Amino acid sequence: MKELIAVIRMNKVNATKKALIDAGIPAFTATGRVMGRGVGQVHSDILRGAEAGHPEAIAQLGGPPRLVAKRILTVVVPDELCKTAIDTIIATNQTGNHGDGKIFVTPIIETVRVRTGETGDVALG
Repeated sequence: MKELIAVIRMNKVNATKKALIDAGIPAFTATGRVMGRGVGQVHSDILRGAEAGHPEAIAQLGGPPRLVAKRILTVVVPDELCKTAIDTIIATNQTGNHGDGKIFVTPIIETVRVRTGETGDVALG
């Protein structure tokens, strides 16, 4: 099993949920509004210069880094659905611009359904 943690744009949440359901992945968790930023909004050389304390780099940043509202979707899938889930999230969220998001993939050792005690892939649905 794999856990996918997808950080996506706020305006892509409904389309992503629908696309996952259409792809046969009906179970996921959406976390409310989260705030964050990547380095894509600022040239990395300027960011490194500002972090090092260079006044000219700090001036180019125009103030403290701005945080952007995002949503987090967490999806746990059997290994055979991992690529499908990733491809679906990318297809729904990719605009080609900075801020499209990130997907983090981690292994899951076990899943247990609290209500029945079922374990493994059967407990995912």
